[in-house]
Amino acid sequence: MPKGYWVSAYRTISDPEKLAAYNKLARLAVEAGGGRVLARGGRVVAHDAGIAERTVLVEFDSFEQAVAAHESAAYQEALVALSDGVERDFRIIEGID
Repeated sequence: MPKGYWVSAYRTISDPEKLAAYNKLARLAVEAGGGRVLARGGRVVAHDAGIAERTVLVEFDSFEQAVAAHESAAYQEALVALSDGVERDFRIIEGID
């Protein structure tokens, strides 16, 4: 069964306090959903139209698990805390295998 991944590329961070509140709640939601953070906020080299800003990669055992974790009440609470604190490109993608 192919794994699922959350890929989040932050374009701007306008409110670091909202991001910090989101991070606390999102970490708990990701762990509860079976996710593992593979990369978060490390060095970034951007190409083409990319922006060298914070990037996060989270792995789940399946695509369905990744979608369910995003739809969970715990993660939705984290999104409320984040609100307009950032502009980001968030995607859930299916791995190759």
